Amino acid sequence: MKADQVQERIEKLQNELNEHNYRYHVLDDPLIRDNQYDALMKELKELEAQFPQFQTPDSPTQRVGGAVLPHFEKVTHRSPMLSLGNAFDEKELREFDARVQKLAQSATVRYVCELKIDGLAVSLQYEEGIFVQGATRGDGQIGEDITQNLKTIRSLPLRLKRPITIEARGEAFMPKEAFARLNREKEARGEVLFANPRNAGAGSLRQLDSKLAAERTLDLFIYGLNHTDEKGYETHSEALHGLVDLGFKVNPEWKKIEDIDGVIAYIKHWTERRSDLGYEIDGIVVKVDDLKLREKMGYTAKSPRWAIAYKFPAEESVTRLTDIQLKVGRTGAVTPTAYLEPVTLAGTTVKRATLHNEDFIHEKGIRLGDYVIVKKAGDIIPEVVAVVKDRRTGEEKAFTMPTHCPECHSKLVRLEGEVALRCVNPNCPAQTREGIIHFVSRNAMNIDGLGEKVVTQLFERGLVRGVADLYDLDRDQLLEMERMGEKSVDNLLQAIEKSKENSLEKLLFGIGIRFVGAKGAKVLAAHYLDMDKLMLATPSELENIEEIGPKMADSLYTYLNKPEVLEMIQRLKEVGVNMRFKGNVATVTSESEETFFSGKTVVLTGTMEIFTREEAKHLLESLGAKITGSVSKKTDLLVAGEKAGSKLEKAQKLGIDVWDEEQLKNALEETGQL
Repeated sequence: MKADQVQERIEKLQNELNEHNYRYHVLDDPLIRDNQYDALMKELKELEAQFPQFQTPDSPTQRVGGAVLPHFEKVTHRSPMLSLGNAFDEKELREFDARVQKLAQSATVRYVCELKIDGLAVSLQYEEGIFVQGATRGDGQIGEDITQNLKTIRSLPLRLKRPITIEARGEAFMPKEAFARLNREKEARGEVLFANPRNAGAGSLRQLDSKLAAERTLDLFIYGLNHTDEKGYETHSEALHGLVDLGFKVNPEWKKIEDIDGVIAYIKHWTERRSDLGYEIDGIVVKVDDLKLREKMGYTAKSPRWAIAYKFPAEESVTRLTDIQLKVGRTGAVTPTAYLEPVTLAGTTVKRATLHNEDFIHEKGIRLGDYVIVKKAGDIIPEVVAVVKDRRTGEEKAFTMPTHCPECHSKLVRLEGEVALRCVNPNCPAQTREGIIHFVSRNAMNIDGLGEKVVTQLFERGLVRGVADLYDLDRDQLLEMERMGEKSVDNLLQAIEKSKENSLEKLLFGIGIRFVGAKGAKVLAAHYLDMDKLMLATPSELENIEEIGPKMADSLYTYLNKPEVLEMIQRLKEVGVNMRFKGNVATVTSESEETFFSGKTVVLTGTMEIFTREEAKHLLESLGAKITGSVSKKTDLLVAGEKAGSKLEKAQKLGIDVWDEEQLKNALEETGQL
């Protein structure tokens, strides 16, 4: 074919495939079979490979992922992506309605209710109908450019139905079915499972390798237009119809409602039916429909006055506790875990729940065989709330924490000022194994294919005794292991080799220095730039760095001066592991990631033992929390130390989540801050 004929054929194939994508992934109304679609895609790929000058940004071939990025670029939003105020009950919804009615000054107010998708908020930029950039919410002012990863979402239009320039905002998420499949695959590879679809979806979109994002089968709902060169809409409901006309996927369950009674009925309906959906929701968003009224009502510093998010209460269920097992962590802390008869909570099957520590078990009066109330709130793993004592039969047995480590049999100790029992044997195999599991994890050295089961096999076979041994593994050794075929082994060896190129902060976080989380590791790496300079630092020098407190400084200095650590670092150098910071120093302090604590209002009260009050405040603020001194309806969480007084009583009356320090520590460990 001549060049003009090739270009014409490529354009025809692109248009056809884009339309088939829209019919299948947005309308759920496919016109052709999968094999017919695959044949068209194959032809397009071959033509674009031969004639790359005719490949366009909106070509369906761009959805498969491309080259691995070194990092995500920062994006400043044209206007802030504000968070919403929260309501937790009918009373607060009616108070919101009263405020709206007052601001409306007798104008008729109608609402639009939408399901609050539990995913990752994104901003999408289109120029003359072509998708050019997608970004995360970040801190609301500055997000990260995840354009290539968003292109892999089949329901996102790469070309709109009309050539207009707009910014659309929506929520990217992982459907329940895709989440279940992903975890089955991870379990088969012996890898740590994702806790929930939100974490899995957010983690997929923040992969530097967009090919991995393409494999995760993400989806997207658009809920708003922010900037457009089209004639403006008069209502939000009209704008939602307009988004559909442009080719966007809008959640079909939204509803225009006449008054607050209708809003409350809508919320009640979806509170009861949310488990029927194919995706997770964590509440309902209520918005004033009239866009001129919205302008009149305006904004507070944090959120619009014309919208509120109703948050579902933490879901609870009753089940039987069949066993309590102990796990020794990489820092030696011995944590009891409840094993439960399977129960469904928030759409997922729960088989285990945290018991935090020995004091928690005694305080709750938990016995083996008890029926217990289990709660799952936010992204934190399920916990036992209370015992159902009137269901006891007399056959329940008291549980006693052991005096010796379940792994190495060394005597357990309780360090001064700590709640947890701890194994202090530096040669405890459990601590070493858990340390290796942490080293290879996603937020650390990110060695794909080295999950918990594979590391345990390597450890039990004597192939690794420390993290440096990972870089001495050879192909023949790995092929002898269970479920390790040639392809798996080759991929694993490539991943190990690739990890040598990581920036210094990944190594610092990975080697597992107590109190040095992912953010602290990045601050240290950006300050010292290479490992040798960091290892010469004194505690007083370290404390002078913003965000590094005395506890972290002492822990870091002590760790880096241990003979066995010096030997480990030398071995890592010899095998070629990078020891320098590769990031942009200027952006380190401004970086912000979505965490469980992002946007939450937290109160600290009582005598703190694991952390000082200032350390806890600093850690929480670094994760996006707002720390206040008093408890109110706006408080999301109270962390109560010893001798907590009136603040604790008020929080309990208001139904606010209350954690002890151990729960806070566990949550911080999940975010990578400890």
